Amino acid sequence: MTAHLTEPSRSTPIADVADVVVCGAGPAGIAAAIAAARTGAKTRLLEVHGCLGGVWTAGALSWIIEATRTGIMGEIIEALDRRGARADGAQVNFGYDVEVMKLVLEEMVRDAGISVQLHTRVVGVDRDATNRITTVITESKSGRQAWQGAVFIDTTGDGDVAAQAGCRFDYGHPDTGQTQPMTLMALVTGIQLDQVHPFVAGGAWPRTGAAHNARTRFRNGRDALLYELRRSGLEPSYQGPSLWSIYDDLFALMANHEYGVSALDANAITHATINARAEIHRLISGLRTLGGVWSQIRLVATSAQIGVREGRRIHGRYHITVDDLRNGTQHHDAVCRITSGADVHALTRAEGGFLSPTTAPLQDSATAAQEVAPIQPYDIPLRALIARDIDGLLMAGRCISGDFLAHASYRPTGYAVVMGQAAGTAAALAAATGALPHELPWSKVKTAIDKLAGTQHPRHAITPQPVG
Repeated sequence: MTAHLTEPSRSTPIADVADVVVCGAGPAGIAAAIAAARTGAKTRLLEVHGCLGGVWTAGALSWIIEATRTGIMGEIIEALDRRGARADGAQVNFGYDVEVMKLVLEEMVRDAGISVQLHTRVVGVDRDATNRITTVITESKSGRQAWQGAVFIDTTGDGDVAAQAGCRFDYGHPDTGQTQPMTLMALVTGIQLDQVHPFVAGGAWPRTGAAHNARTRFRNGRDALLYELRRSGLEPSYQGPSLWSIYDDLFALMANHEYGVSALDANAITHATINARAEIHRLISGLRTLGGVWSQIRLVATSAQIGVREGRRIHGRYHITVDDLRNGTQHHDAVCRITSGADVHALTRAEGGFLSPTTAPLQDSATAAQEVAPIQPYDIPLRALIARDIDGLLMAGRCISGDFLAHASYRPTGYAVVMGQAAGTAAALAAATGALPHELPWSKVKTAIDKLAGTQHPRHAITPQPVG
């Protein structure tokens, strides 16, 4: 039985009143805030970490999947290219410099006129008598603060705002409740690309190297790195360890899995983070003992935030299912087209590496990393981004409304940016007109989304430069 403390009532100061309040500044939240501000809304952005970008930066992901060259994602790509901070020039999947990404996002948010507060966690929600969200409550070094708005967007990844508002949600595998493992990213140096490229799964390619096939490189590099780790006497918790080259002498490492960890349990996440960091140090030390190309390898940093693949999937006004993947479902209010398969990492260490046997009954329709039959391209409708159980709340990113396998398909961060851009645009229109998001005529939302997607901010419409 859990003991409880009854706190006395208190008066919480209202820190700000905005048209749109965006909670969470990861890839979806950044795009949502910029889109809302550019559509004319006074926008407030709240973020728990000390930088913008979420898993891109605090999570040191260093690898973006399913990016587009249009809209806000296109601007981010061009800003990275201007600084020579994007590896190999690929347009869909690419590595990037985490520190430059932080700066790029800060500049874009500042130029859009968005008010930001970092180091701030949402801990509560208030609603009015009509079931409309009116306020989020935060805790920070400034104490407890309230932030009021006309429309709110949950881009926390785990659906924290929606859950605090009492929204229903799904979590994990529908039969077992298991979730995909977490991963702590690392940045390493002391190795040179022209020497270790056979072990590299993606990113920059040696300047003197021959042309390569990305899929072949991914598989060969992953298998070769696993062989090296085993040669050092170690068995990584992730059977598909991967190095991504950012520069000739800087690499990102994804080599661990933490299984059975709930994204809703701070104590469990704490232990997972500590375990993962210890494993990364062991793996780096193991590679160093091999000598040769590994003799000077050094760990630069581990991410501040462990990478969470699955959190809450908030119930929306449309629920995306595996049948949408099977059938290539199209919607009149489509905000994003998904073309990738269901990327399901093994749910237990006993299963080994990448493909989870739990998906076997559906392998005729959905795939893990597209290893079986490809899916049919399908749409994400705006309705899946609008909370069902409370008014005035949108979601974007991996916490939108969908089932286990659909989520594994639409969760890449490139898609999160497109969803965020749509959610931010819709939120701004709702705030300007006094309508609730689900009441907006789709024709007006689509016109505004298309206008924003086709218009680059002058500061960021820069001719790409080669990576240096």
